[in-house]
Formats: sequence, C-alpha cells, structure tokens
Amino acid sequence: MALVRKGSRRITVDGISYRWRVRGRATYGRGLAWCPLAYAVEQDETSGTTLVVTTNQPHPSNWFGSPARAVLPAEVAATIRAARAKGWTPEKPGIPFRLDQSEGFIPAD
Repeated sequence: MALVRKGSRRITVDGISYRWRVRGRATYGRGLAWCPLAYAVEQDETSGTTLVVTTNQPHPSNWFGSPARAVLPAEVAATIRAARAKGWTPEKPGIPFRLDQSEGFIPAD
C-alpha cells in the first residue's frame, strides 16, 4: 500500500526520512465521530510496509464539531519510534502494520 504523495508531510526520525498523511476528508464513520482519527506513515523513497496509526481523538473535520486537535510532528515521531520498537519494519514489503492508540476514545452518540 503506497501513501499518496499529495498532502503528505515529511519527517526525519533518528536519521531516517518518512512521509505521513492524515486523510483530508473524514469518512462516514469518522465524520459522525463514531471512529477515531487515523493517519498513515511510510519510509520515504522505499516501497515497504505502511504504518497505520489509530489515535484517541475524533477527525478534525467531523460533522458535529466534536473537539479535536491537529496531529503534531512530535506525536508522529514518537509513534514511529513506538512502532519500530514493536516490530514495524518499513523497509520490508508486507501488510500494513497497525498501531492502535485509541484507548480512551469516546464515540459520539
């Protein structure tokens, strides 16, 4: 699974370059704040495994105006380090590596 370059941001963590992206438009479940925000990360210039991170907050463009905050580069860097420690190998091809950080997410009614 390749990350779309348009709209992705670069980040360097421990000397390795990555790209990350939050989907701009909320899906139906995320728009209704039923599902938490997710973003994807992959190593730049390598077609390996993608990291899919599920956060504990709603999508910023949810339709109910549930309070949400932006995903910050420092959070992405910490998540990349945590995923690497849990076995994510972005340089090797394979199925997406999922990292669930949604503990504490409360879906909208």
